[in-house]
Amino acid sequence: MGVGMVSGRTVLLLAVLTLLAGAVGGVAGGMLVSMTSEEEGAAPAETGSAEARRVLVSEESAITEVVEKAGPAVVAVISETQPQRDSLGRVTAETAVGSGVIIDERGFLITNEHVVRDAVNVKVILESGEEMPASVLGDDRPFTDLAVLRIQPGELTAVPFGDSDALALGQRVIAIGNTLSEFRNTVTLGVVSGLHRSWPRNGAVMEDLVQTDAAINHGNSGGALLNTQGELVGLNTTVVRTTEAGEVVEGVAFALPSNTIAPIAQAIIERGRYPRPFFGVVHLDVNPTLAQVNSLPVTYGAYVTEVTPDSPAGEAGIQQGDIILRMGDIPLSKDMPFINALSRLEPNKETAIVINRGGSELTLEVTLALR
Repeated sequence: MGVGMVSGRTVLLLAVLTLLAGAVGGVAGGMLVSMTSEEEGAAPAETGSAEARRVLVSEESAITEVVEKAGPAVVAVISETQPQRDSLGRVTAETAVGSGVIIDERGFLITNEHVVRDAVNVKVILESGEEMPASVLGDDRPFTDLAVLRIQPGELTAVPFGDSDALALGQRVIAIGNTLSEFRNTVTLGVVSGLHRSWPRNGAVMEDLVQTDAAINHGNSGGALLNTQGELVGLNTTVVRTTEAGEVVEGVAFALPSNTIAPIAQAIIERGRYPRPFFGVVHLDVNPTLAQVNSLPVTYGAYVTEVTPDSPAGEAGIQQGDIILRMGDIPLSKDMPFINALSRLEPNKETAIVINRGGSELTLEVTLALR
């Protein structure tokens, strides 16, 4: 009887529990599923965090290895111009400070041409602090902002060229340079922000540039832009600080791509120059503002201010005051100024040049020389 009473109560208890379960089954089930999900998800979450940490450590190790390996190939470049006497009678010489990258253990290095322009004295400072005199072997002005220097060979570290055409948007890149003229071999990290960019500078439009958000400052000109394999994929050349309208710009820097500079540097090392066409004029790029102020008949072109004696231009009959409108099949425009058009023409080949002279268009045949 005792047992029977216990069994009856047990049955009654089970029935109540069953009814309760039916009434709140959804909630209970939800609680059960939720608890199970959290418990089951705990291990993967931990695994994911560990994996993320491993990736981060691996990436940081790759970057530090690149800096350790390529850092000694980046140097500071200091150049001085010819001393001149100013209006107060003081003798002064301008000093430019930038960066350079050793590309050949025989002592060849590259930098921006504007760092060593008109220099009569150039020296480099190695990562170790050792100072060495340098000579300017050649440059590619005005077509690209590239110059090749040479220093005494020795125990030098050279960085290999990479394939800039293989770069992808968002890819990690590392910049090393002589920041603010005194912080040698400063390392900054960024990504490839853009490819095949164009930017106007010094009467030409720099083309096929690599854009990066890696911090670039004064003194970084001519420094290295490296991929995570330690290869040189660009030569840092300019930073955009403001727009034409005066708007402040941040995180926009440009580098000459390695696939552009490698053949130019090699040609200068082997032959002292890279083959470029020579025309023989000094010019001003015409734009709408210049045209309006000077009442010119066209809004774009190259206004000839001087013709070099015995030059292809002079022999073809180009005169001061002519406005060059077209070179071969290339019309001059905002995005295609004279220098860019000239770079696309072949030396020792006859080319039709269309000019405006006194409001009338003329076509002259010019055989360009080799620069």
